[in-house]
Amino acid sequence: MVRYACPYLNGEVELSEERRTHIAERHPDLLPEFAEELGFTLNDPDQVRRSGRFANALLFARWFDSVLTGKYVVVVVVGDRDPVRRHWIVTAYISRRLSGGEIEWMRT
Repeated sequence: MVRYACPYLNGEVELSEERRTHIAERHPDLLPEFAEELGFTLNDPDQVRRSGRFANALLFARWFDSVLTGKYVVVVVVGDRDPVRRHWIVTAYISRRLSGGEIEWMRT
């Protein structure tokens, strides 16, 4: 299990080995080459969106010039609020543009 600091959530976000395997299999353009960018995205996102598909999911996005000649890394995080506050990554992917969901926060 890997844990990433996430100031936006005032805590840590977990990445289980099962979810890491899922991401590597479904999004081989992201992992393993750009694993470090997951942490950067959670620690300092350009944008945070509420998922349009899942009420308890947030999409953290950050642009990287170094990812495939310029792309966003998007990390999808879900969380429990009660009784223990816990957050974990369900998936992550690379995207040329951001769409869907409602913008909750954006870097100015």
